Amino acid sequence: MSRKRITAAAAVLVLATGCGAADMTKQASPFANARGAKTVTLSVQSWVGAQADVAVARYLLEHELGYRVDTVQVDEVPAWDALSQGRVDAILEDWGHPEQEQRYVADKKTIVPGGDLGVTGHIGWFVPTYFAEKHPDVTDWKNLNKYAELLRTAESGGKGQLMDGSPSYVTNDKALVKNLGLDYQVVFAGSEAAQITQIKQFAKEKKPFLTYWYTPQWLFEKVPMTEVKLPPHQEGCDADPAKVDCAYPVTPLQKYLNAGFAKNGGEAAEFLENFRWTTEDQNQVSLMIAEQKMRPEEAAEKWVDSHESVWKEWLP
Repeated sequence: MSRKRITAAAAVLVLATGCGAADMTKQASPFANARGAKTVTLSVQSWVGAQADVAVARYLLEHELGYRVDTVQVDEVPAWDALSQGRVDAILEDWGHPEQEQRYVADKKTIVPGGDLGVTGHIGWFVPTYFAEKHPDVTDWKNLNKYAELLRTAESGGKGQLMDGSPSYVTNDKALVKNLGLDYQVVFAGSEAAQITQIKQFAKEKKPFLTYWYTPQWLFEKVPMTEVKLPPHQEGCDADPAKVDCAYPVTPLQKYLNAGFAKNGGEAAEFLENFRWTTEDQNQVSLMIAEQKMRPEEAAEKWVDSHESVWKEWLP
């Protein structure tokens, strides 16, 4: 994450685009829904974890199964429309979109579940661990107003800053700030990459910050962060977006396939349904792409070369 509710992005840390990419649902891939051809089109989300999923899936589809693979970047909700229309064949990392699931899976039946990705996601609010160690009570949301002045920035209008990534992500943060009576302003960095750049700059200067962030995410290895405990999540507490006053849920990340592709996609559809890896696997590839600046296909090849026993199980 709405992202997710994560999700889960700057310029230099994504494949070639930022998190708030344009809606490309009207730009069908030349491969999408191509009858009889060994082609696959994958929706690639703008955060690096999802890019790692797609990089490895693409590499194996091409090198082990002989498919041509195209990728299209689409924001989270428009990606469901594209998938329903057959403009893309699969989404490999969804952080939970109940309205879209009801519309396309339950009602229209144009999309089918593709199974668990194997990675569990969680969105939350985080402060740098160096700040939490100095001010331990900041990790309880009830004490956040006490630190609002310390967390104020030029962009937050005299209030404390709560930094979010892209407005397209699943986020309840504006409602949470209002409903919990917090003296904070949500400020969007614009993308996961821009948010990472800002977090790393704050950390370099040992400045305090409060940010919307999520696990799994490779940045924790570079900038240790500690979660701020929000009111516990309970079933239905986030049903009304305007009244949300609870923490984000823990979300087993899911794959979804176009219904026609699931039925007629042959080995590619079977492979994508079998694709399931761990948080550690995803973070290894994400780190290579985002921090080591490897091209996604290079990172995928390096992971594939050292994890044959894992991916062999995915092959039809």
